[in-house]
Amino acid sequence: MFSDRRRRRAARRIRPGDGHALQRFRWWQPLSRALFHLDLVGDRGVPERWSVDVRLWGDSDDGDVRARLYRDGVHAATSRLPAELPVTGGVVQVATSSYGLRRCHYVTPDGRERQLAPDPASAEGRRARLERDRPGLSRGIGAVAWVVLAVALVLGVPQIVEQISQVPPVAERFGAFTSPVRLPAGLNVALLVATILASTERALRLRYHWLLDGGLFEGDD
Repeated sequence: MFSDRRRRRAARRIRPGDGHALQRFRWWQPLSRALFHLDLVGDRGVPERWSVDVRLWGDSDDGDVRARLYRDGVHAATSRLPAELPVTGGVVQVATSSYGLRRCHYVTPDGRERQLAPDPASAEGRRARLERDRPGLSRGIGAVAWVVLAVALVLGVPQIVEQISQVPPVAERFGAFTSPVRLPAGLNVALLVATILASTERALRLRYHWLLDGGLFEGDD
């Protein structure tokens, strides 16, 4: 995911930590905060816990979304996203989509990677617990989310293209496009709500596809 150029840019965004303590996850934060943990062993064989804290709605001072890295509960570094934060034996790569996190992975120099574990109190942690305790139900929910996004793509994109093609400069240059799909306003609203719910469900599992999950319109590569 991170090219050499993006790694250099990510390195320039890192700021040293100020040593403040990691706040525990509060019950009212599941939609606004993501918290993940990584247990490693240090050079001297001492266990370490690295934590990544992301306020999904952005910081209160400037609105930018940042990843804060903690080592054993002490603030070690901060970076705007997408971020690549150095930890023992590798880096943690963090990126968001429009609906939550799409990546929070530990990557070693030889390319091996694993996803960090979500905090049990977070929305991602509760979704992971459902997947662990009720795997059949979890797979069913995931399949429904995929189908909803696929249907939304087929039905919604032609209507969006039609609206864009009606903008005078676009129509003059490329001509107007008529969508073969026309849904009543109520169905379009229902489709939008279902799409948001499905995308949010996938974000809770850090599932992301550039076509299904909004990357087409976010300019994702």
